[in-house]
Amino acid sequence: MTEFSLAEAIEVLTRTPATLNALLRGLPDIWVRCNEGEDTWSAFDIVGHLISGERTDWMQRVRTILENGEARPFDPFDRFAQLKATQDKSMEQLLDDFDRLRRENLAALQALNLQPQDLKRRGKHPALGVVMLSELLATWAVHDLTHVHQLSRVMAHQYRDAVGPWSAYLGVLQCTGHSAP
Repeated sequence: MTEFSLAEAIEVLTRTPATLNALLRGLPDIWVRCNEGEDTWSAFDIVGHLISGERTDWMQRVRTILENGEARPFDPFDRFAQLKATQDKSMEQLLDDFDRLRRENLAALQALNLQPQDLKRRGKHPALGVVMLSELLATWAVHDLTHVHQLSRVMAHQYRDAVGPWSAYLGVLQCTGHSAP
């Protein structure tokens, strides 16, 4: 089992905006606006969701733990806020917003100069109960990876029929992982 390392988590968190930019910028709508069916998200929705997290979730919860511990539960996170908040934007605007917000949040995180004992501090999640700061930060990195995985699956779904019999060899088309909301 790998122990949590803040520096290693930051390495993933730092790369996510560039990864999304390389994968999505300038693509036609079939790749960024199409989803996997009813009640699923498109690449556009996923990037919007990541932006919502940058605005209202990760660093706010870090601060809540550091300032209040378990005395004050985290504010609930609206996992669907992006469905209204991003409608008038382009994918390029979303990618730029995500990059800016992530840089700001990582600068704020690094400015906290967290020490090993800080990572053991506890907060209270409204559904999960008591969580440690290290768990929150590890979740932030894995949350990014979950949505990178989801993006590749959503995009592959657009050609699920076009690949014909090769679909049997394409695991991304068989995956039923984190599908949507």
